[in-house]
Amino acid sequence: MRRVKTGLVGAGFIGPNHVEAARRLGFVDFVGIADRTAEAAQLRAEQLNMPKGYESLEEMLDDPEIEVIHNCTPNEFHFPVTMAAIERGKHVISDKPLALNAADARTMYEAAQAKGVVHAVTFNYRFNPLMQQARTMIARGDIGRIHFIHGHYLQDWLLYPTDYNWRLEKEGGASRCVADIGSHWCDLIGFLVGARIDQVLAEYTTVYPVRQKPKQSRIAFAQATENEEYIDYPIDTEDFASVLLRFENGIRGVFSVSQVSAGHKNGLEVEVNGGKGSLAWRQEEPNQLWIGRRSEPNGWLLKDPSLLDESVRQYASLPGGHGEAWADAFRNLMRNIYTFIAMGWSMEADKEKINFPTFADGLESNRVIEAITASAKAGGVWTKIER
Repeated sequence: MRRVKTGLVGAGFIGPNHVEAARRLGFVDFVGIADRTAEAAQLRAEQLNMPKGYESLEEMLDDPEIEVIHNCTPNEFHFPVTMAAIERGKHVISDKPLALNAADARTMYEAAQAKGVVHAVTFNYRFNPLMQQARTMIARGDIGRIHFIHGHYLQDWLLYPTDYNWRLEKEGGASRCVADIGSHWCDLIGFLVGARIDQVLAEYTTVYPVRQKPKQSRIAFAQATENEEYIDYPIDTEDFASVLLRFENGIRGVFSVSQVSAGHKNGLEVEVNGGKGSLAWRQEEPNQLWIGRRSEPNGWLLKDPSLLDESVRQYASLPGGHGEAWADAFRNLMRNIYTFIAMGWSMEADKEKINFPTFADGLESNRVIEAITASAKAGGVWTKIER
């Protein structure tokens, strides 16, 4: 596999995880970082053992050594950074949501397609070995025709009014909780059952209409500390939401998302109910897949390459009993993207080789987020996904 040289834009919480996952592949070299300032870029480059801290985004994009850009900036910068990278002919790996709205997401997708660059969005939960296995089992009819899908994604990191994050700010978009973690849940369930959401009915709740923002520069995560100085900051996005779903093929579903549920750190859960059985998975216990049955005992499928379908064994790198989790799924995603890039494949000519979420998936996610938000703003009415 030839070596691929890449650059990181934005080195907050998620950026270093992109770096760690890609470096584990063994053929990806990070050349440098562009950040808010030249000083911040240089500091983070040193911390992450990269040779360059760029003076600006433009300097990075003009560097002929770099083929790929990881866009790990806050949401409102996804569009300008990605569009600039596409214009320079760089492949782009973007964090989710792809854009603040579906119109921008469509522009990004069409620009990437027209330029012929590889484009990907980091919906990484697809790449847990047991999620690949569940998709295979559902597709071959192991649990029968699907009729109901349900689950949630619960966190507690914004439980207190003094918890703060840039996602709370107005620049982050019309939705916060659904856009941040609901996007993951909806993408994962669509991946599992191979069907698109057609209509949604949603309710949004804001627990804290006013939060306490620390008097300091923009930060990824902040919690209350003694003697901290705050300013009142009005909040107009949701702390939690509940959503009813209708899929194009007749499946019904429901899910909830929350960032204010005490005791839940990263509680993504999905369950699929069919005419012959059920499958359920918890992200915080990623090495076991629950199989529900009516006429025989329920069971657990443990993450073990020898027990998985042959087509998905590549996603389990370790033997049975050796746990694989979030970081490993992220690595699996990066492997698929970078293999596609290193092989010189084309998004148009080699469509059958695309095995990662693209900007088309990012656009679909933005459309779903917009419909959910529109439904909630209208007081909870059935809203069709506009495509």
